[in-house]
Amino acid sequence: MTELVTPDVRWHASWAAAMLEFGTDYPHGSGLGDPAPAYDEQGCAAYAAWLRSAAGTPIRQDWVACSFSWITDGREVVGFLALRHVLNDWLLQEGGHIGYSVRPSRRREGHASRALVLALDEAAALGIEHALVTCDEDNEGSRGTIEGAGGRHEDSRNGKRRYWLPTDDVSRSAPDGGDAARS
Repeated sequence: MTELVTPDVRWHASWAAAMLEFGTDYPHGSGLGDPAPAYDEQGCAAYAAWLRSAAGTPIRQDWVACSFSWITDGREVVGFLALRHVLNDWLLQEGGHIGYSVRPSRRREGHASRALVLALDEAAALGIEHALVTCDEDNEGSRGTIEGAGGRHEDSRNGKRRYWLPTDDVSRSAPDGGDAARS
């Protein structure tokens, strides 16, 4: 079952494994950034606390308020997701409301699709009526994920495909039996 969980040190081992799996390939779209975390338990705890603090107020001057989640399968961290509460100029052009990244060994299992549906529900709860989600022009997997969730392609800017998704689409459900949950 795909879940969005609040970043927490209890996920330390699988979080560290996921981060190490990305290696130098930054988990694009997921909102991860400075400070680079230490992968030990203390580093995970500090990083999780830092991410949790972003929901109410931006954690950096050039960021917006954001809800960060870790995507899990109930047992391990399989990816990361950022739900930005508002759009600044850069997010409107390229970043969007929702960004996600699934660790390489867990791609093509439907986690991104299910996590996106959950994030759209959370966006609706924040009062966002239409969420902007973007992907690189050549990212066929993300393109399919976004279009599968009902994304309507508006245009492309700076190498990014821009899609708008309604957040109140009650007909939309998570693929594969709707086994998505928020914890």
